[in-house]
Amino acid sequence: QVQLVESGGGLVQTGGSLRLSCAASERTFSTYAKGWFRQAPGREREFVAAISWRSVSTYYADSVKGRFTISRDNAKNTVYLQMNSLKPEDTAVYSCAATLPTTGWVDRARQADFDFWGQGTQVTVSS
Repeated sequence: QVQLVESGGGLVQTGGSLRLSCAASERTFSTYAKGWFRQAPGREREFVAAISWRSVSTYYADSVKGRFTISRDNAKNTVYLQMNSLKPEDTAVYSCAATLPTTGWVDRARQADFDFWGQGTQVTVSS
């Protein structure tokens, strides 16, 4: 069974940093586009960042642009999200996801419409 497993969440103060990791259980996922998404209590899941399978292109939500960086290491079958200058409004469950990089995949990323999902990791930013 295909699995995406996130790690690296936790509690951090405003202005702090965290680095999330997402490991895939199958090597085939190295050719998939990957993304990070988040869901805060009472809110819908939203797009955070996405990266093409060769790391040529990255995309970010306006709310995190300049603070978060998505990257991937296909040899390790892992995608990362470096989060700096964290704010209380970044508090959410962060999930990674994967999809085939077919036409329109970036639009699907912005709609949080990917095919394979991890369970998520909690990020809490205290004020």
